[in-house]
Amino acid sequence: MKKVLILVLALSITSCIPYKIAPKFKKEDYKVMKAKKFQRKLPNETSFIFKDPKDAYEFYNYLNKKYNLENKYVGVNTPFQINNETYYLSYSEVERTDETLNLPLIVIDAKREQNGNSALFVDGYTSRKGHWYLVITVYDEELNNCLLDKHPIKPLVLKYLIDLKHEYLTTHNYEELLFVEKS
Repeated sequence: MKKVLILVLALSITSCIPYKIAPKFKKEDYKVMKAKKFQRKLPNETSFIFKDPKDAYEFYNYLNKKYNLENKYVGVNTPFQINNETYYLSYSEVERTDETLNLPLIVIDAKREQNGNSALFVDGYTSRKGHWYLVITVYDEELNNCLLDKHPIKPLVLKYLIDLKHEYLTTHNYEELLFVEKS
């Protein structure tokens, strides 16, 4: 019994306990869901969400070049065409984090303070790693959300967004988008 207690104590002292975990999409590399469920500060609109491994403002630059917007309406009601119908795309960049509690550093500092020494690892009690996501919402001319299940164009919009995501993640020089035929 004593050995088991020592083993449990050793494992708990040498471990890091995660208390916040960024979402990982299981079946696909994107998810269509209410943005507010993904992050509370977002509106309660159905959105297309995927992880963005690129630097900040890269999606802005991508949209600006792809649709030749000249820094106007980039990411806020950006117009695009599907089957000669105009739709409007809006997006947000959102950070979600993985955060862990580092028990060994807390235990070491507690022991140091008990012995009359100052704490060494105060800044290391927790660790944090950020992950960025793009949350995209698409509206039609009547301002109806095109990602709702009841919207008749949802399959086409979803395919368009999947292709857009793929093109964004695989394109490194956005200038070459100017030579690609617009869809």
